[in-house]
Amino acid sequence: MQAMQEPARIRGMFAAIARTYDPLNHVLSLNQDKSWRRFTVEAVGARPGDRVLDVCTGTADLAIELSERVGPTGSVVGTDFCEEMVRLGVPKTGAAGRAPVRLGVADTLRLPFRDDSFRGVTVGFGIRNVADLRAGIREMARVTAPGGRIAILEFTQPSNLLFRFVYYVYFLILLPILGNLVAGGKRNAYGYLPRSVLKFPRPREAPADRGGVRAPRRHGPRANTRHHHGPRRDEADVPGARSGRRVKHLVVAITGASGVR
Repeated sequence: MQAMQEPARIRGMFAAIARTYDPLNHVLSLNQDKSWRRFTVEAVGARPGDRVLDVCTGTADLAIELSERVGPTGSVVGTDFCEEMVRLGVPKTGAAGRAPVRLGVADTLRLPFRDDSFRGVTVGFGIRNVADLRAGIREMARVTAPGGRIAILEFTQPSNLLFRFVYYVYFLILLPILGNLVAGGKRNAYGYLPRSVLKFPRPREAPADRGGVRAPRRHGPRANTRHHHGPRRDEADVPGARSGRRVKHLVVAITGASGVR
């Protein structure tokens, strides 16, 4: 699946809303984005001392959440293809008592890291913006160490018909209007969000093979707006990047009902 064919245009849209991105994400998600990020940190299994990566990091909120979990003995790297977002995230990463967070500009399709570099890799509301979904997940798997985990926090469409109707009214009509008002009329960015979500596969429609990572075993929803699906660590085989060995990963997908990115 090709999630998006015009990365330069998407980069420009996010650069245009960078300064209003954080407050809008909190308001438009009814402040649920914070709990979703905490859930993602739990799902990736980050522990004190771990080295973890957050791709499509934006202004680094998920990277900061990870840094609190791995503590001062661990380390966190955050990457994003939008330099304006990364620049705004840097001042947020300096609090004491948590892991140092190193931010940089990088394309998720070409991560500048060696194979097996991180205990865990996360992406929050960003995998839809990667031009090639399979290749993006394959690259995330490449830099994840054997036994590590990949956690994907992403939107999808609700399965309950009544909730789906309410979701569509908010997501397709109200959210773009509110976002455009607060962001000063950056209409393209908030029109793009609903379109990209509608194109993204639902949990039960996911490709059988996501870039070398076997399709995860499905589980029921956690709360009304989040799905947690993934195989046990001994059931998700990923071909080794440098040899014929089998590397084991856990892929988790969690979906929220609203937000910005």
